[in-house]
Amino acid sequence: MTALRGGTVTFVFTDIEGSTKLLERLGERYAGALAEHRRLIREAFAARGGQEIDTQGDAFFYCFERARDAVAAAVSGQRALASHEWPEGTALRVRMSLHTGEPIVGEEGYVGIDVHRAARICSAGHGGQVLLSATTAALVSGAMPEGVSKLDLGEVRLKDMEEPEHVTQLLIDGLPQSFPPLRVEEEEPMDFGERLARKITADVERQIEASLTGGTHVGEGRKAGTALTGLALVGLVGLVLLVAAVVAIVLLLLALL
Repeated sequence: MTALRGGTVTFVFTDIEGSTKLLERLGERYAGALAEHRRLIREAFAARGGQEIDTQGDAFFYCFERARDAVAAAVSGQRALASHEWPEGTALRVRMSLHTGEPIVGEEGYVGIDVHRAARICSAGHGGQVLLSATTAALVSGAMPEGVSKLDLGEVRLKDMEEPEHVTQLLIDGLPQSFPPLRVEEEEPMDFGERLARKITADVERQIEASLTGGTHVGEGRKAGTALTGLALVGLVGLVLLVAAVVAIVLLLLALL
């Protein structure tokens, strides 16, 4: 295997969308379609200086020295896939992602968060879609191939990534440009005060429920149980009021920060 590039590099991940359904439809002809897909990708990427790092089934992992070459390769690859005549009139759609970073070169290949980020961006896309990370998009802002522009998709929360990623889509003339929303994790509320209020409210509700279900004990009279429950409710009402005051103070302090 050729020595891996060090320093700043741009990764490209590719993956066929709906490969299982495509296999069921084509049967024995799927192997030929997969081979053609590999040939088209390899030719387009090699022409731009891409280095094949790994291939797993219908997915590729490539590395480029320059971000602009990676973008040009992705565009060329998508155009080649779109213009190819696939068996039985099927449409073989490939999603692609590009991310630029400074990964660690280990004994068995590239390692580090940049590899995972590039892969997660790819898994969020759809067949025919090319997605760029914020870093890659910034590097190629003034060096886009002819007939290609960018569409800002905003920040998204990728699976297993602590920080959100600002994702950009390539708009390639003559190819589909409209896709469903990215397949990403739902973002949890990030406001600290709101999370705190919800947690305290849930705790209070659990305490109320526990008091109501445990207020009457076996062997005690009905009146005694009722009295205990009433006392518990009075205490809990006071607790709820206290909690509400604490939450209000916390929210006020956060607003002043």
